[in-house]
Amino acid sequence: MKFKIATLTLALLASGAVFAQASDTVAKVKASGVVTMGVRDSSGALSYTLGDGKYVGYHVEICQRVIASLEKAAGRKLEVKYQPVTSQNRIPLVQNGTVDIECGSTTNNATRAKDVAFLHTTFVEEVRIAVKASSGITSVAQLNGKNVATTTGTTSVQTLRRNERATNVNFNEIFGKDHSDSFLLLESGRADAFVMDGSILAGNIASAKNPAEFKIVGEVLSVEPIGIMIRKDDAALKKIGDDTISGLIKSGELAKLYDKWFMQPIPPKGTRVGLPASESTKAAWATPNDKPMEDYAKK
Repeated sequence: MKFKIATLTLALLASGAVFAQASDTVAKVKASGVVTMGVRDSSGALSYTLGDGKYVGYHVEICQRVIASLEKAAGRKLEVKYQPVTSQNRIPLVQNGTVDIECGSTTNNATRAKDVAFLHTTFVEEVRIAVKASSGITSVAQLNGKNVATTTGTTSVQTLRRNERATNVNFNEIFGKDHSDSFLLLESGRADAFVMDGSILAGNIASAKNPAEFKIVGEVLSVEPIGIMIRKDDAALKKIGDDTISGLIKSGELAKLYDKWFMQPIPPKGTRVGLPASESTKAAWATPNDKPMEDYAKK
């Protein structure tokens, strides 16, 4: 009996240590020597794949800087593993410890903040509409009776429906499994419009076979802070990440990274996204914070 009790005690202690480590990324990576970055296949210039397991983008590069700071805190060199995530599984994979830091295109909102945490905002997004240039569609009102695509697990269509400009507009929702799939719905004619973050729309248009065939139109449907996501209650990584981002802002390096990925030719085709930093993005840089989307709606 004593043996069983001792075994049970050890098991409980071990499980408790694992649980504690799950919310302490510094301890986790110090023990394993591995850090896992969540990345996206087609989140515009924020995070995308070049193929063969290679991922690049504005948020990917910022996360690489955060990981460099994490290595100093852990006192060792870390192997970086890239884990592709989708809009559907990104939050669960951060919560369960599969992904240590998610570097994609996730909107920071109050609902998500109950489950995960976000580093200081590095990009403020405007949700827009992409259409074929020949469609004649220029506003939300013209989507009545149309097929509208967006990506499963995102809030873009709900944003469209809530938007006051969409009153009395009825459209059919079509969902892509990821952003490239949603853009293909538009490209193939199965959808008349693709509603999504402007940077994602611009990135997919820039990499299309014939970019001139598409354009971004209509009203700004919502303004959303896009953040790098980590586990909730991971105070050490939150501080490391926030300090790193604040340092990049102060040195001017963050603005240079933005210019590199949104205004200059980017791989693999050397195309330009051509999306200058918005005033909302510049304001987030001027006063680093992790305010959720709801705070922006109050303005």
